[in-house]
Amino acid sequence: MKKKTYSNLNESIYSKTLFNGLQVFLLPKSDFHKTYALFTTDYGSIDTSFIPINQTKPFRAPDGVAHFLEHKLFEKENYDAFDLFSNLGASSNAFTSFTKTSYLFSTIENSYQSIELLLDFVQTPYFSKASIEKEKGIIKQEIQMYLDDPNWCLFFGLLKNLYPNQPLSVDIAGSVESITNISVNDLYTCYETFYQPSNMTLFITGPFIPEEMMKYIEINQFSKKLPKPAEIKRIAPVSKQKVIQSSSYQMSVAQPKMIIGFKGNDALSHLSPENLLDYKLSLTFALQLLFSESSANYQRLYQKALIDDSFDAGFNLDRTFHFIEIYSDTNSPAKLAEILEKMIFKFQNSADWTDYHLNIIKKKTIGKTIASLNSLEYIANQFSQNLFGEKTIFDLPEVINSIDLEMVTGYFEQFLITAEKSVFTIMPENISEATND
Repeated sequence: MKKKTYSNLNESIYSKTLFNGLQVFLLPKSDFHKTYALFTTDYGSIDTSFIPINQTKPFRAPDGVAHFLEHKLFEKENYDAFDLFSNLGASSNAFTSFTKTSYLFSTIENSYQSIELLLDFVQTPYFSKASIEKEKGIIKQEIQMYLDDPNWCLFFGLLKNLYPNQPLSVDIAGSVESITNISVNDLYTCYETFYQPSNMTLFITGPFIPEEMMKYIEINQFSKKLPKPAEIKRIAPVSKQKVIQSSSYQMSVAQPKMIIGFKGNDALSHLSPENLLDYKLSLTFALQLLFSESSANYQRLYQKALIDDSFDAGFNLDRTFHFIEIYSDTNSPAKLAEILEKMIFKFQNSADWTDYHLNIIKKKTIGKTIASLNSLEYIANQFSQNLFGEKTIFDLPEVINSIDLEMVTGYFEQFLITAEKSVFTIMPENISEATND
C-alpha cells in the first residue's frame, strides 16, 4: 500500500491496486465522525459503442443504458440495497455523468458493513424483464421532467449544435424512444464490459485505520469470483455533420435564454494527464479573467442590460471532449452572442488580462479549494471524477501557484486556433429573436 502525504494540508492518501485491478484510495480523517465512500466505474452515457468483453463484433447500446444500469443495480431478486443501507443507518445514492457512474453512501455508524454492502450490491448484478419494464416508466417520467427544464434544454441544445449525432448531444438518461428499447441483454452486456474491477475506483474517507480498511476490502474482493482485467475497446463516435452554427427553440419562458459554445477540436493527445490539469485550470482562469463579476467585460455587459445575474461561463474537459459554454438570460441574444465572440477572440485586449488579476483569481481559487477540503463529499467527488495522473485535489494549491499568465495565454490560444463556435437560444413562445435585437 502506497502512502502520499501532503504536509502543507496535513493529509495523507493511501492507495493500492488490488489483484483484480480495482484501484482503492483511502483518506483517513480521525477528526470526523462520518464515513463517506464512492465506488466509481469509468463508464458513462457517451460509452454507447464498443466491443463487448470476449466478443469480436461491435455493439451499439441504446442511449441511456449507463443511467438505467445505475438505477437497476440497487434492486436485487430478494432485496433492495437502499433498504439495507437504511437499516444500517446509512444514506445511499448514485449518479451518472457523460463518462462515469458512481455509487455512494454516507454514515456515522456501521461503516465497515456499509462498505461491504456497497461492494456487494454493485458487484452482484441482477436484471429481470419485469423489473426493467417497471423501471422504464420511472425513467421516462424523469426524462420528461428534464425536458420541461429550460436551463437543461439550453445546455443540451448547445451540445446538439456542437456535437450533432454524437452521444454527447444526448441526454444522459437517454430519450423516451431509446429507453423503450433497453433489454436484459443490453444491461448485462454493458455491465460485464464496464463494471470489471480494473475499470473501477473505490474512494473512502472517514475515521478509520487505513491498514485495517484496506485488509477488509481485500478480503471482500478475494471472496468473489470476479473477472480478470480485460481491455475495454471503446469505439469513438464518427460524425460527418459539421457544427451547427446557430439554432433556437421556443419554450414557456419569460425571457430569452442564450448560450454560446466553443468546441475544442485539438485531441490533446500530446498532453500528459498532469499537463491536462494545467490545461483545464488555464482555460478556467482565462474565462474568469474575461468574465468574472469584477471584470470590465462583465460590468460593461451588465450596465448595458445585455446580461443579468444568471450569467456564467465555464470550461468542460473530460475523456473525449472539451468545450467552453457562456450563457445568460437576455433580451438581446444575437447581440450578446456577437459581443461575447469578439471578447473571446480578442482576449488579450481585455484590461483584465494581467498578472495582477490572475494572481487575485489564483488566491481566491486556492482559498475556496482549501475551504472545500472540510467536506468529505467534495473531496471524494473531486478526487474520483478528476484523475489527472498522479495529481489529485490535494495537489491543486501547488499546481495553481505554478500557473502564470504566459501559460494561460498559450493554452487559450491553442484552444482557439481550432475552436468552432455555436449559439443556441431559447425564445419565449410566439416571440421571434428578430424582434428582440
